[in-house]
Amino acid sequence: MYKKMIEESIKGNAYSLGRLITFLEDDEKRVQIIKEIEAYTGNAYILGITGPPGAGKSTLISCLIAHLRDLGFTLGLLCVDPTSPFSGGALLGDRLRMEEHSLDPGVFIRSLSARDRLGGISPTTREAIKLLDAAGKDIIIVESAGVGQSQLDVKRIADTVLVVFVPGMGDSIQMLKAGLMEIADIFVLNMTDRQGADKTLKELEAAAFRYKSAWKPPVVSTVATKNEGIAALYKAVDAHREYLRQSGLLDQRRKERYADQTMELVQELLKKEVDLLLKKNSALKQLLEDTKEGNTDPYSAARQIVKQVLHS
Repeated sequence: MYKKMIEESIKGNAYSLGRLITFLEDDEKRVQIIKEIEAYTGNAYILGITGPPGAGKSTLISCLIAHLRDLGFTLGLLCVDPTSPFSGGALLGDRLRMEEHSLDPGVFIRSLSARDRLGGISPTTREAIKLLDAAGKDIIIVESAGVGQSQLDVKRIADTVLVVFVPGMGDSIQMLKAGLMEIADIFVLNMTDRQGADKTLKELEAAAFRYKSAWKPPVVSTVATKNEGIAALYKAVDAHREYLRQSGLLDQRRKERYADQTMELVQELLKKEVDLLLKKNSALKQLLEDTKEGNTDPYSAARQIVKQVLHS
């Protein structure tokens, strides 16, 4: 059913690619599509970009796209946006933020809804990356919806992670202690023409120095609104890519992503089995009611539900 559309997508047809990404929202269609395109994946380099709200990520990405296009790369951009509580769709439109690149045939831009994922990565993000990879995009940029202790999923899907900060955000460095220290491959200090940039720069450099790994994240200063520091930023990305290649970590990270995706799918399938069982089994429905009334503790109820799923 999707074979012709997949063939067109692989040849660079943006319309077919967009349609296939839309189909990923349907579980049955998603399985068929990903099985078909899996053999064409594994060539693109994936950049994850995250940071506090107001850090200027979208402007920075727009400048980075322009620079990468000048270097001859084809690009895919997935903007994982907060979900509208009313429509379930993404609140921020890709065309509004990246209008200058929307007519470039070498750039494909798509917003994806974060839905209920705390990590800021939507359920279809992995598969959308694979579709862009199969379509021949050299570099795929994933802009995460946010950061924080529970919002670190971008590390699970990217080869290189950029964490963007700006001077004058009092809680920025505090966020490092909440988990960003574990995911940043490169720190980007944007808007360095602002007051307090030197202080924040030193704090970030000190944080990077404390990394226990062989790779010490560089701190790159940029002023995206003036297109400053973008070339230096890409040089840092390229240096990290080479480090991953030379150390063997690039292949290791990608293999780990396959295992990680498998476990994610297992959890997704188990949840569906539980939902289906709860619809059919009146005893389990009553069990949930008992937890509401305090007649059964949640742990005992959960064990019973899991036991029923495993033996059904």
